Amino acid sequence: MKKYIAVVLMAIFMISCKSKAVAVQNSNSEVVAKTDNKVIEKHYDNKLNFSTLYIKANARYVDEKQSQNVTAEIKIKKDEQILVSVRFLGITMAKALITPTAVSYYEKINGTYYEGDFTSLSKWLGTELDYSKVQNLLVGEALDDLRKGKYTQTIVENLIRLEDGKDNNLKKAFFLDAEKYLLQKEEISQTEENRMLEIKYSDNKVFDQGILPASIEINAIQPKGRTDINLNYNTISFNEELSFPYSVPSGYKKIIIK
Repeated sequence: MKKYIAVVLMAIFMISCKSKAVAVQNSNSEVVAKTDNKVIEKHYDNKLNFSTLYIKANARYVDEKQSQNVTAEIKIKKDEQILVSVRFLGITMAKALITPTAVSYYEKINGTYYEGDFTSLSKWLGTELDYSKVQNLLVGEALDDLRKGKYTQTIVENLIRLEDGKDNNLKKAFFLDAEKYLLQKEEISQTEENRMLEIKYSDNKVFDQGILPASIEINAIQPKGRTDINLNYNTISFNEELSFPYSVPSGYKKIIIK
């Protein structure tokens, strides 16, 4: 069922919304001539230092036709692989394995699976995807590497907004708190296609490895309707020995992306 796949690949499908919100306007915004590079440097001072990360979360998926509460188990071996298992009433309904070179998933309701790379998936979804964007979303880092971009810096509702508007249609904005420079929100909008993606982070937890948001809210709006996904991390542990078992059950039908 598509909702299970969406929860499994929330990062991929939501980022793929090529969405973007109409750029936020605020009369109280104070425009700065150019981005203070120290802001970006301080943001990356918060980067999590870990080899593996284990997360058990409650996940809620809602669109205009249905809603579903599931649990999600997320295993990350930094920069190498991510395994996401989605369960309903203790039964595994979907599983995804993501590496820098491949994306694989299967879902139980329709008995289907997908195996491919980011190139074919990006063409199908209509936007550039890669492993780092998925990993960044799950650990509360900006989807893009802010050190490689050029941004207009403003203050909006006491948050530092870094906006990349070099593309008149595709706009990106990243919101950092002014104290610790942690990411609070990011918006991606594509106005001509009437698509918008908003990701909010909250409930930060402090660990020896750094600060991790324990609540992620993903809101995507596109012509087909609105999709909301809420993730609440209940169990978090770092640097344990993790296994990443993944195999497609027999009899499942492969999805071909053209």
